[in-house]
Amino acid sequence: MSKKIFTNEEIEILSKNKYVKRVSAKGITYTDEFKRIFISEDGKGKFPRLIFEEYGFDINILGKRRIEMAAYRWRTAYDKEGVLGLQDTRKDNSGRPREKALSIEEKYERLKAQISFLKAENELLKKLDMLERGMMKKK
Repeated sequence: MSKKIFTNEEIEILSKNKYVKRVSAKGITYTDEFKRIFISEDGKGKFPRLIFEEYGFDINILGKRRIEMAAYRWRTAYDKEGVLGLQDTRKDNSGRPREKALSIEEKYERLKAQISFLKAENELLKKLDMLERGMMKKK
């Protein structure tokens, strides 16, 4: 988090941007849509500062460091988890364990979903392996 504290006027200006979820004196939460746009534009070779300016952010209010750190976080999250890494998960995950225990049926459904996911992942890996082998034979 940046050391810069937003004034009430700056908070009001930032809040009017459609790509801002929330703003407090110490931080700003961007929409998931803006993060996806940012990654897309960044992939085309645009500078982070230019992307923020094009989408209505005042660079003087945000500060260069805040922009650089947001860009770093989003690139890292995107490289690790793809588009899902850009989503704001704070509302979904408070860090506390579930209070209710899952029933046998719920556990069963969860395990079934996990198995089907792993099967699909295995199929994908098999296809990739076959493609790589085909490329090796051509060389």
